[in-house]
Amino acid sequence: MHECSVIEQLIKIVTQKAKDNHATKVSKINLIVGEATGYMEESLIYYFNSLPKDSCLENSTISITYIKPKLFCDVCNNYFERNRFSFDCPVCGKIGKMTKIGMEFYIESMEIED
Repeated sequence: MHECSVIEQLIKIVTQKAKDNHATKVSKINLIVGEATGYMEESLIYYFNSLPKDSCLENSTISITYIKPKLFCDVCNNYFERNRFSFDCPVCGKIGKMTKIGMEFYIESMEIED
C-alpha cells in the first residue's frame, strides 16, 4: 500500500515539472527504484494507471529500473551484493555493513512533448 502514496507524490512532481517546462504531454517516466525499498513493480504500475492524473499524463507510461542492494566491507573497502543468506564479503570473508545502495527511489528522466 506504500506504493499508492509514493505514486501520488510522483504524479504531483511530474505534473509540476511538465508545467514548468511548458510540456503538453509526458509520454514516459523513467524511475530508478532500489530493491530494498520493497516497492513492487506491479503495484507501482497499477497505482500509476489507476490514480487520477492531469491531462498531460494521459496515456503516459512508467519504466522501472531496479537497483540491487549492496553491502560495504570496511576491512577491504569492497562493495558487494548480499548473498541470500550471508552478509559475508566475497573478497575477505568479513561481515559487510548495510549501505543506502538499493534504497533509491527517484525520477531518472521524463519524455515530454511541447
